[in-house]
Amino acid sequence: MTKHDGDWYGPDAATFGDRMAGAREAAGLSQATLARRLGIRKSTVAGWEDDLSEPRANRLVMLAGILNVSVMWLMTGEGEGMSGPTDETSASPDCRAILTELAAVRVEMRANVERVARLEKRLRKILSQSEAV
Repeated sequence: MTKHDGDWYGPDAATFGDRMAGAREAAGLSQATLARRLGIRKSTVAGWEDDLSEPRANRLVMLAGILNVSVMWLMTGEGEGMSGPTDETSASPDCRAILTELAAVRVEMRANVERVARLEKRLRKILSQSEAV
């Protein structure tokens, strides 16, 4: 297992969405309730938790306040936030290994999405230049 001492929400183990969902659940809030309190749509909250997008700075500050965690913890997993489960029996070693691997795959996927976006931008630039000629 690559998580350090149960660092379930650390930068190598979890994403922004993972930390947000964990803090929301710990606060006893549904996505709909959190969305109402933030003045946004439930689909926006779901998008944040699914790591499809991230909140703007003003909403991020509000979110951290509602969830009683620091902005830094939400963004990076460092600072004032939540710790992971303390009961070692809450997840078998196999489950924790799978969660760790899933987190690694998510990081790789995010890097690949960014790579695809850069390539698409380069291609669009080349195409627009060739059309201009």
